[in-house]
Amino acid sequence: MASAGDTRLSKFLSLVLRHEPEAADVALDPAGWVDVEALLTGARSAGVMMDSADLDRIVKGSDKQRFSLSPCRTRVRAAQGHSVQVDLGLVPETPADTLWHGTAEASLASILAQGLRSGARRHVHLSPDHATAHAVGSRHGKPVVLRVAAGEAHKDGQVFWRADNGVWLTGPLDPGYLKLQDSA
Repeated sequence: MASAGDTRLSKFLSLVLRHEPEAADVALDPAGWVDVEALLTGARSAGVMMDSADLDRIVKGSDKQRFSLSPCRTRVRAAQGHSVQVDLGLVPETPADTLWHGTAEASLASILAQGLRSGARRHVHLSPDHATAHAVGSRHGKPVVLRVAAGEAHKDGQVFWRADNGVWLTGPLDPGYLKLQDSA
């Protein structure tokens, strides 16, 4: 289990690498990468004390593998979840017939009426398994899990990508591809 300090550092990294690089006075390159030393310097300037050992621990210990280090370990980026423009260089893939989406019960009526939308993020996020989707939904309130007919959507022309951490990404999904699996 992550310490409170590590959770705080992980949230700061998510903020900087997904949404507001200016919070650490850094710029993401077109693929979302940022220089590790620049990030650490920017974090300290923002009052967030983090060193390379902390960064390594956060990247390796993230339960959802939210972050990726470059092979040379000099750059870091978020695996997915961006609201800023980046090109992760992902190649379209054929998904499993069924993927899953976890959300809060309070969002269910809107999703069933309008489908899945990315909101502030660049993509809709889907889980490869029910348990992960349930955990995702639990973060936002009483969880519900939707079964997503990803194979059918793909056959109908929907494009899917798989992020480095196994999360499936796609554009908006019409409600016809969604079925309530369960609620907690």
